Amino acid sequence: METKKYIRLQDLEVYQLARKLSGVGWEIYDSMDWQTKKVMGDQFISATDSVGANIAEGYGRFHYLDKIKFFYNARGSLIEAADHWIGLLRERGKVKDEQHKNFKQISEKISLKLQNLITAVYKAKDNYK
Repeated sequence: METKKYIRLQDLEVYQLARKLSGVGWEIYDSMDWQTKKVMGDQFISATDSVGANIAEGYGRFHYLDKIKFFYNARGSLIEAADHWIGLLRERGKVKDEQHKNFKQISEKISLKLQNLITAVYKAKDNYK
């Protein structure tokens, strides 16, 4: 009989990368002045932190489609943070080039890993039948 190994959330590379992205996001957020935080920063950091939170919530769900829904939410938050907010912050001179580059590199890795996770859950669902 085959024994399945349980993988902890903290051991998932996509989750580790999401936590790393949050760290970079908080470095950016902490350097903002009060008005920038209020106007753009709060939304930027909420979207950034939401990536890992949605991965965690989806990972904790039992049903395949419920898991996938949260992984899609994570992807939406990733796009919001990494394509919209970080771009606006850069255009307005509120983020350093090196911070922007680092944020984008991590987000691109997450995007790929997240799509792989979604695909794996769909395959597991199909193989369960």
